[in-house]
Amino acid sequence: MRRHRWNGLVLDLVTQRLFQFVASLPGPIRDVTADSRRVNPGSIFIAVPGGTLDGHSFIPQATQNGAIAIIGERPSPDPASSSVPYLAVPDARRALAALSAHLHDYPSRQMIMIGITGTDGKTTTANLLHHILTAAGLRSGLISTINAVLGQHVADTGLHVTTPDAPAMQAFLAEMVSAGLTHCILEVTAHGLAQHRVAECDFDVAVITNITHEHLDYHGDYRAYRAAKAMLFENLSTAARKPGQPKTAILNVDDTSFEYLRAIPVDRQYCYSLSGPADLTARNLRSVPGGTAFDLVTDDGVFPIRTHLVGTHNVCNVLAAAGAALALGLPVDAIQRGCANLPGVPGRMERIDAGQPFTLIVDFAHTPNALQSAIEAGREMVRPHGRVITVFGSAGLRDAAKRRLMATASVRHADLTVLTAEDPRTESLDAILAAMAAGCRSEGGIEGETFFCVPDRLRAIHFALTQARLGDVVLVCGKGHEQSMCFGETEFPWDDRQAARRALLALAAHQPPPDSGLPTSDE
Repeated sequence: MRRHRWNGLVLDLVTQRLFQFVASLPGPIRDVTADSRRVNPGSIFIAVPGGTLDGHSFIPQATQNGAIAIIGERPSPDPASSSVPYLAVPDARRALAALSAHLHDYPSRQMIMIGITGTDGKTTTANLLHHILTAAGLRSGLISTINAVLGQHVADTGLHVTTPDAPAMQAFLAEMVSAGLTHCILEVTAHGLAQHRVAECDFDVAVITNITHEHLDYHGDYRAYRAAKAMLFENLSTAARKPGQPKTAILNVDDTSFEYLRAIPVDRQYCYSLSGPADLTARNLRSVPGGTAFDLVTDDGVFPIRTHLVGTHNVCNVLAAAGAALALGLPVDAIQRGCANLPGVPGRMERIDAGQPFTLIVDFAHTPNALQSAIEAGREMVRPHGRVITVFGSAGLRDAAKRRLMATASVRHADLTVLTAEDPRTESLDAILAAMAAGCRSEGGIEGETFFCVPDRLRAIHFALTQARLGDVVLVCGKGHEQSMCFGETEFPWDDRQAARRALLALAAHQPPPDSGLPTSDE
């Protein structure tokens, strides 16, 4: 595509036209938003077509609320029916990202940007890297599924969050710049990439954890899902360059995405693998009190690593974070101290301890691969005699194929499976559980013996605890840090960690589980 300079920026013709339109508007521009409810006098409203709602339908509300201009994908409306300037663009989401970055003076160009994507492990890898940068004496920000660390200010990022939308993203980045931060670690989802939420983030380092089965309801198939993830790496070739920082890709040799991502041209690539050959590998893996230890092998030598995280999958996350740290020129001792300093990640293999004679863990695992990894980590904890008991569900209005896949993974690798609710939304919870139960039976599971269906999540957790014996591990998976559960269109307050503690108290008192507060509690 031909590109031109406008006000010192190299722009394609569509973006040039967009900025010329904005420059022609009368009065100051307050902000840009795709939510008509957030429009105030001076706002630009972007009408974004959606799967269930079309932003063009809310143009009258935006106009009434004081929008100074409207940008959408449909042809310009009849001038007699529109009281504000209107611009039609090919892609409203791209326009939203471009204007959001422009209004905040392109904050991502003023920091070193590290993007971390993948199906599983993004949040843990991002937190590991944040601690490594801090150990190296760097001031870094973090935007993850859990929260946004913006310097002294920490912001919540939502209930069932992926990557924040472009206006929120650019506002977070601008706050980091104002706080004097020099680096930003950004957890990037496939949705965030496909919907251009990070289209105007100029990345310097791109990291992949893995690409496994997830979100095929949205992307259609694995190839499209993988292509969405690859956009982060393709961004490196078009992103603004920063002095002394080569564009670098951190790739997982052990993942099926490796050859595909390796073909994307960048300045440098660092590859990691559990066993090699690769630039970074791990050897002498072992469980130690309070976590995991192993030797990090690089071209410069062998270095001992100790982390509070458990499981082989978290060793992979350490390798990914270490690769990013080396790409930034950080010393190995910062990697060692950063990994040791991370106490854990909320809702990721988080222990809940009330003195019970078995181990209880809450984990965010909500994909087949993540669930299997969590079970394998649990298996390491209980050897040689303990059992692994799982409690999990599968979300409604999401990838339906996961229901059977997660159920079969649990029956194959765990000793006891308890199926329950997990954000059924407007779908039938009974139908979701029936599909999961069919998956269990297909692997030889026997209902009432090796797997159980308990629709109410608190009762399911309590039931699993009643089955646990000395030395067992109970894994409550799928919600992790999340603070709500969706039934219908209502978000009910919910926290798996609090629920686990309530169930433990009831168990210790030989009482039935308390009311969960969910619509299933009166089943």
